Amino acid sequence: MSQSAAIRVLIVDDHSIVRQGLAAMIENEPDMTVVGQAGNGQEAIDQYRQLQPDVTLMDLRMPQMSGVDATVAICTESARARIIILTTYDGDEDIYRGLSAGAKGYLLKDAEPEALLNAVHIVHSGQQYIPSEVAAKLIQRMNNPELSDRELEVIHLMVDGLNNHDIGAALHITESTVKFHINRILSKLGVSDRTQAVVTALKRGLSEL
Repeated sequence: MSQSAAIRVLIVDDHSIVRQGLAAMIENEPDMTVVGQAGNGQEAIDQYRQLQPDVTLMDLRMPQMSGVDATVAICTESARARIIILTTYDGDEDIYRGLSAGAKGYLLKDAEPEALLNAVHIVHSGQQYIPSEVAAKLIQRMNNPELSDRELEVIHLMVDGLNNHDIGAALHITESTVKFHINRILSKLGVSDRTQAVVTALKRGLSEL
């Protein structure tokens, strides 16, 4: 296949060894070529504007700007953007945010090479690529009660190890209000104490260390 007819892929990941491995695999395919690489979300936006790739492989969590924010920006600018989230994170909130941002596919980095190449072909053709295990977690997320913006602020500070007094001081609210929000968080997450809440929040991708 001629270079001009090949699927043009942009690779976005903050680890160079991951980018190089993906590039080597893609370049080995006769109908694909790597047109650019980026190490963070802002670089991804800049490269996308310049290169207009057919498919973008986007890491989720990166310095300076996340893959979700970059995906939102790219999809807002370009209706034809075809982005696959490629990440180690499989929490239901990560999946929800990635696909809500406009990504057409979601794949974990421990997937087989054939699955990744198949995902590129499927997304390039205009279809979505959502593996069954990802779809199951997305459905679970859709059925879970959603935390409010304030509750997300509280859970982030809980993950950081702050006690109720310090959370109240950070958010300029009373300790009783903090306790109210924490009780709501425990109820929505289906857990009985703040340690379980923190573990669940990290596992689902609601917060990160």
